Amino acid sequence: MDPADRASDAPAPDDRTPAPSSRAPRADAFRPHRVAVLALDGLLPFELGIPHRIFGRPRDRHGRRLYEVVTCSVRPPGPVETDADFAIHVGHGPEALATADTVIVPASYELGPVYERGELTDELAAALALVRPGTRLASICTGVYVLAAAGLLDGRPATTHWADAGRFQRLFPRIGVDPDVLFVDDGDILTSAGVAAGIDLCLHMVRRDHGTAVANEVARRTVVPPHRDGGQAQYIRRPVPDPQQASTTGARAWALGHLHEPIQLRDMAARESMSVRTFTRRFREEVGVSPGQWLTQQRVERARHLLESTDLSVDRVARDAGFGSAQSMRQHLQAALGVTPTAYRRTFRAGGGAPVPSASAGR
Repeated sequence: MDPADRASDAPAPDDRTPAPSSRAPRADAFRPHRVAVLALDGLLPFELGIPHRIFGRPRDRHGRRLYEVVTCSVRPPGPVETDADFAIHVGHGPEALATADTVIVPASYELGPVYERGELTDELAAALALVRPGTRLASICTGVYVLAAAGLLDGRPATTHWADAGRFQRLFPRIGVDPDVLFVDDGDILTSAGVAAGIDLCLHMVRRDHGTAVANEVARRTVVPPHRDGGQAQYIRRPVPDPQQASTTGARAWALGHLHEPIQLRDMAARESMSVRTFTRRFREEVGVSPGQWLTQQRVERARHLLESTDLSVDRVARDAGFGSAQSMRQHLQAALGVTPTAYRRTFRAGGGAPVPSASAGR
């Protein structure tokens, strides 16, 4: 067990005044951001544990937990069935949703009306009605059906497990389903692909709230990558490749060590002794995005790290991240994060915590 897991915290009072949703705690009026995880019958225990593990880690410089995570049910406290051979005891009823700053809905396999007709059960509808307007909402895997059945995703982008994306789209034609990404961040509503993509999503929310350094520390202690390349395409079943086929792994490792330099597609292909066409096809198969998209993603992550952790000028950060100019970096950060480099640094350089919207959608 990680030593940090053994730390104890005094229970938070139940009569606190909820802070504006999606806002991280401030040092001058500290209150941990409250995450409510909605446990529904038929849930996957693994998915239920993801928010507790990820949001239970981050602490401020005083050692105080930045998040408080509670599990609740649509019924009074009591047992909730899982898809395994055991049930769990949930200590909070639906009233916990009314005090949450973020509500997360993991997948469940015993919600017939929701999955078959896109309709909420009466008790689920009553529970969701308790969620305060403006609360940040998120789903893991097919938990997105609950948000969709509540009408919260109409006209918005979303994702779910690649194997369920077609059925989900047919049931909810007004939602823009992207089956290729690990998660979609649409501001106040976030959705993730299957199971482990819930880890990617929760780490992304921590990164959005408190910056890359905090999220990376959570990932390190959880022994998972802080950011996974590509999308779901790399996990879809394909014919087993010839073991003699070359991989693009070496080219990716080389590129990460040379992000500050101009990198051409032909340079990466040459590292693996492939034609550009073969390399591009193989890269998409392994990573799920094009080499160009991947390079931009890595440069944005490098720029975020430098803006947070150094006092380098914006021009220098742009050069070190491989964007060439501050204007180019500004355009890419604006597209990926919705903010300028200066605004991003102002938010996170001093350990702030205002959320930074992201248009990344897991790419």
